[in-house]
Parts: sequence; C-alpha cells; structure tokens
Amino acid sequence: MAEDEGLDLIEVSPNARPPVCRLMDFGKYKYQQSKKLHDAKKHQKVVHVKEIKLRPKTEEHDLKFKLNNAVRFLGEGNKVKVTVMFRGREMSHRDIGSALLKKFQDSIGEKGIIEQPMKDEGRSITLILAPNKTK
Repeated sequence: MAEDEGLDLIEVSPNARPPVCRLMDFGKYKYQQSKKLHDAKKHQKVVHVKEIKLRPKTEEHDLKFKLNNAVRFLGEGNKVKVTVMFRGREMSHRDIGSALLKKFQDSIGEKGIIEQPMKDEGRSITLILAPNKTK
C-alpha cells in the first residue's frame, strides 16, 4: 500500500501488541519534528549568572551600589553570584568577609532566595542567590 501511494511505511510503536505502523512521508515527518524542536527552543528562557565581587574592605556606599545592582539582576530573572575575594593578610580575617556576605544576604531580603549558601573556595567565599518566584 505504501509503494502504491508513494509513501513510507514507518513503525511508530514497535513494543505494542500488535506493532503500530503508519503510512507517511518520512522526510516530511523528520522536517516537522525538527521544526517542533526549534520552536520549543525559541520559547525557552535563558538564566544568566551575574557575578558581584566584593573585598573585605568594601565600604558602605560601594556595598549599597552593588546591592542595588544585585536587586536589579534578580528583578530581570538572573541569578547572582556574590564573591568576597581575599588577598595577602586579609586571609587571616575571613570572618570579616563572612560578616559582609551575611549583611549582603540580609539586605537582599525577600527579593532573592539562597540557592547555594556561603561556600569557602580557597581565596574567596561565594554565595549564589536566585530570583524569588513568589512575587
């Protein structure tokens, strides 16, 4: 029947009893499947991770400025990675960096949720915040 109509015989479900086959143009079917996949990719939202870098000696005004940027990034739907970097003798005062991150985290409040808590990574401490879905 498939040859008479100029179509292909395609086995749709080989595990079913009895196996299910269809008569269709296989090239057209593959094209339609690729178009569906392309349209599905088109409607995806890409989430970027924006990074904000701080130092233990970051002053109040600079911290507020970076906090406003973090709130803006979270409002746009992006994740924010906050990093406190240490150099030289600052390594012995990691508690200052932890306190700075805790202050930053408290200032963000309900605008962002903690995706990854404070993590010590060598010469830096990081914190990852995600946008709060319940607005």
